[in-house]
Amino acid sequence: MNPEIPPSSISEQELLKRNQQLEEKVARLEKENRILRELRRLDLLKKYGPGSETLSLEQLELLELEPGINGAEVEAEAQREAMAAATKKERTHPGRQELPEHLERVEQIIPCTSEQCVCGICGQEKQLIGYEASEVLDVEPAKYFVQVTKREKRACKGCEEGGVSCAPLPERIIEKGLGSDRVVIDAVINKYSFHLPLYRQSVILERESGLHLSRATLNGWMMRVGEMLTPIVRAMAQELLAGHYIQADETPVAVQMHDGRGKNHQAYLWQYGRPGASTVFEFRLGRDREGPKQFLGNFEGILQSDGYAAYNQVGGPQIVYAGCWAHARRKFIEAVKLNGLDKESIGIVEKMDQLFGVDRVARERGLTLEARQALRQEESKPILERIKLSIEAARIGGLPQSARTKACEYTLKLWNRLTRFLDHPELELSNNATENSMRPVAIGRKNWIHVGSEQAGPRMAAIISIVETCRRLRAPVREYLNAVLPGLENFPSNRVNELTPAAWFARK
Repeated sequence: MNPEIPPSSISEQELLKRNQQLEEKVARLEKENRILRELRRLDLLKKYGPGSETLSLEQLELLELEPGINGAEVEAEAQREAMAAATKKERTHPGRQELPEHLERVEQIIPCTSEQCVCGICGQEKQLIGYEASEVLDVEPAKYFVQVTKREKRACKGCEEGGVSCAPLPERIIEKGLGSDRVVIDAVINKYSFHLPLYRQSVILERESGLHLSRATLNGWMMRVGEMLTPIVRAMAQELLAGHYIQADETPVAVQMHDGRGKNHQAYLWQYGRPGASTVFEFRLGRDREGPKQFLGNFEGILQSDGYAAYNQVGGPQIVYAGCWAHARRKFIEAVKLNGLDKESIGIVEKMDQLFGVDRVARERGLTLEARQALRQEESKPILERIKLSIEAARIGGLPQSARTKACEYTLKLWNRLTRFLDHPELELSNNATENSMRPVAIGRKNWIHVGSEQAGPRMAAIISIVETCRRLRAPVREYLNAVLPGLENFPSNRVNELTPAAWFARK
């Protein structure tokens, strides 16, 4: 109310109008405040990680005031109140875990003492009647040694003109290198399976063996192995493109450009694979459509991805685009994290879980694709209808820029792609298989920080493709590399498809 105007001169109608304007302004500010609080909470959750999800916004703001907060402290803070309120419950012990049958058994026999070998009553010697056996997991530390190779040299004493014959050298991964094939493969696996940076491997090797191999030498080994594996990965890509179902995803990696700026460039690893089969990583400097467009060529099968626009308008004219329910579900999970009282989002997540539950039942029963498709038509289709109705209702009642509204719009925009699995028995509900293969890359880049050069990117991608494919196929990667790498450069190029992990593992 304007203080310069006497209250008596303002009509009742004018007062009601001003009150309504004030109420509308307050409501608008409250909406803006809710959106800003959601965005603020989302930023803090990303900063402090999963352990902070149960904390209120006020608790997260207090963490911001504390310098040097680490993940363990955030997790402890998140669990503090829950631990104080929780009561101790008795849990049954699962029992002693069995050790794997395939491991070699090395027996150690412990004899009884001399006193135990004699009967304490009659004094006669006790007879051996058996053993009390127990098993523990043991290990032999790595043992470094120098392998001396002596090749026979032969000559005919009666015919000097015949010359000297020398036994041929076995083919090696690194010709004239100081490391044997096993040492080279060990370095590859340590970096790309166990994410151990080369400089740490160099330190460990010097400590354990006394030999100093520089990081540059080890890096040269990686580049050589990546170069050798590239033709095999190319054959794996051709096999994928010859099929009818590809899942795709991408993740950033930093790369040193050596252009004098002193800054890393954000490049990307694009992944293309099929659940339970091979997966291929491709290194590219950008995230534009040109990457999948060139890789997929005229592919006309099913392409499953998230909602990233770069996957649109690629492949052949008959390509089928499919969406990922895990990404859609994650959007609503994010809304629940921001507002634990958002009943609409919680209900939508529960319905999506029912959708995944149908496929879980199919897996547990070991159903064929045809049987799973029949189950989907019977049970998944009605769930989809309920999900869509719930999302449409939730969008109407949500704030324009809220996480829930964005989740609704994302899901409805991709609805046709998300429901494609009803028409294609082989199509999975989500891209989870692809994302699982991305996790080692995410862990690795935290350790090796960046790719050393633009030229190193494709070779690194080739190694990761082999390591991840072996993991998917449950093939022993060390055994595979030891069988394939020596002599690979002399293997006929028109038969390289015989050396893919899938082909090699099928012959075992």
